[in-house]
Amino acid sequence: MNVKLNDNVLVIAGKDKGKTGRVVATSPKSGRVTVQGVNLQKKHTKARKATDVAGIVEREGAIDVSNVMVICDKCGKATRVKHAFVEADGKTKKVRVCKCGNVLDKTYKKQAKAADKKAEEAPKKRTRKRTAKAAEAPAEENKD
Repeated sequence: MNVKLNDNVLVIAGKDKGKTGRVVATSPKSGRVTVQGVNLQKKHTKARKATDVAGIVEREGAIDVSNVMVICDKCGKATRVKHAFVEADGKTKKVRVCKCGNVLDKTYKKQAKAADKKAEEAPKKRTRKRTAKAAEAPAEENKD
């Protein structure tokens, strides 16, 4: 399945064609996804306890994964997902990529940012105080 949880998707077929929303739930075995605000179904509920209230509840129903397309964060277009192998931290990972070249996997983006921060903040080389003073003392003597 090319669609994952919390992806922004565009519905391309069915009664809600053209609507966009966030993926709330996925069911890979049946090939269906539940999108927020799409395929609303009414369910009649009966009061089972004295404190419960009977009524009609609207909830999202599942739609087939082939009827949605992922929206790219960078270009803002609905796109077919292609897969690419990207190397990070010495490991090769398979990630979802848009046609514009943007990586769609949010977990990979977080890991890449963390790796960049670690590379920028390289730890300073530690030296003992005695060795640092000994190295500075001969340099000062040569200046006189």
